[in-house]
Amino acid sequence: MRPMQCIELSQIDGSAQSELLTIARQAIRNGMERPDSSSPTIPDITSCQPSIRKPGCAFVTLLKNGELRGCIGALKAQQALACDVAEHARAAAFRDPRFPPLRAEELPQIRIAISVIGPTEAFPVQSERDLLDQLRPFKDGLILELDDPHSHISATFLPSVWEQLPSPPKFVNALKRKAGLPEVFWSKNLQFKRYTTLSFSEPESR
Repeated sequence: MRPMQCIELSQIDGSAQSELLTIARQAIRNGMERPDSSSPTIPDITSCQPSIRKPGCAFVTLLKNGELRGCIGALKAQQALACDVAEHARAAAFRDPRFPPLRAEELPQIRIAISVIGPTEAFPVQSERDLLDQLRPFKDGLILELDDPHSHISATFLPSVWEQLPSPPKFVNALKRKAGLPEVFWSKNLQFKRYTTLSFSEPESR
């Protein structure tokens, strides 16, 4: 399926953010009630606010006592943003390979955070120094891609990762490791894209 143009982040106001968080939590509940169903259940798309019926993509993060408990998302818009959030909320809860499936007794302790992905833009650089100089800490999400005759390597960090890796060298080196590359690796075949996000979450105490 051909990727669609992502929604403009400015269109997602506070009311739309609240609705997306509700959709994400309900999708997880539905997954617990209907574990054999492969498709997340969300409210009739026609009942959603117009802005989140538009094509969009997001990462849904689950936090338990402040610690990561699951995170799944997409960088390309393939469906309505409301559907995308429901799909990835369920995937973060039950199909993140780093964690066991979320249990019902854990759900009250889970805080949901959503990062809606803005349009990606090509980020051509001439060297690693050029990359480090141009990166905008705490603003840029970064996609790393490398094609060779035998494989395609791709990895991304959301802008929120700057909170754990606040300097460009640490940020880039960790992204290389995530992609399975040595920290010292550099190639003219490396390609980068960047994007911004609109991030919001449930309150600390529910």
